[in-house]
Amino acid sequence: MNYTTLLLDHAPASPIATLTLNRPDKRNALNPTLISEITHAFTTLGSNDAVKVIVLAANGKVFCAGMDLAYLQEISQNSVMQNKADSRRFHDMLSAIYSCPKPVIARVQGAAIAGGCGIASVCDVVIASREKAIFGYSEVKIGFIPAIVSVYLMRRIGGTQAQRLLLTAENVSADEAYRLGFATHVAEDALLDQKVLETAQMLAANSSSAMAMTKEILGNLSGMSLDAALDYACSMNAIARTTDDFKQGVAGFLQKV
Repeated sequence: MNYTTLLLDHAPASPIATLTLNRPDKRNALNPTLISEITHAFTTLGSNDAVKVIVLAANGKVFCAGMDLAYLQEISQNSVMQNKADSRRFHDMLSAIYSCPKPVIARVQGAAIAGGCGIASVCDVVIASREKAIFGYSEVKIGFIPAIVSVYLMRRIGGTQAQRLLLTAENVSADEAYRLGFATHVAEDALLDQKVLETAQMLAANSSSAMAMTKEILGNLSGMSLDAALDYACSMNAIARTTDDFKQGVAGFLQKV
C-alpha cells in the first residue's frame, strides 16, 4: 500500500521498522486517511516476520495534535450511528497499535495532545524529549470527551492520575509524564534518536515469539481474578515451552555452559 500520510522505513536486513506520521503542516492531526493508514500499517507490520520492533515517530515540531479540528467540525453534523462508526475506526487504530505482537516504541519529539496522547498511551515504550515533549488530553476544553483513550490511560497509569489528566485537560512535561508512569524514558532532545535506537536494538535482540506472548499476557491479565490469572499464566508458560525460540534458546544457553 502506498501511504500518503505516513512514511514507512524498513531496510530488508533490519529488524526495526519506523513509521512516521507525515502531516507536519497539520501538526500530524488525525483525519480518516491517517487513521486508516496507521491501522493498515500496524496490521501489516505485525504479521511481517522480518520485523521485530516498530518505532512510531512524527515529522515536524508536533508528535500528534489529536483529531483534525476541521474533521471534528464536519462530523459534528453526523448522526449518532455515523459517529459511532467513526469512533469505531479510531478504536480500531488504537487497538491495532496496542495489540500488535511486535513491541512499539513511541518517539515523542513534541506535543502529544488528545488523540495523539492516546496514540502514545497504547505504545509499549514511550521515549520523550525532555525539552520539547508535552502530553495532555484536551478534549473537555472543547466539549468533547476522552472516551476511548481513557480506557488505555487507566490501564497505563491508574485511576487517580488518569482522572487528573482527563478532567483538568492540563498539559504535563516529559519529566512529569515519566513520574506518572506514562513515559518510560526521557532523553535530552539531542540524544532522543540515540535512546530510541538503543532501546529498539535491545528489544530486537529478544525472541519475537516470547515478546508477542508476553504482550498477549499483559493485555489479558487486567480484570482477571488471582486464580484465573495464575491458571492463564500456567497455560501460556506451557505453550511457550513448545516454541522453536525457546528450544533454540535453551540449546544455545547450554552450549555456553
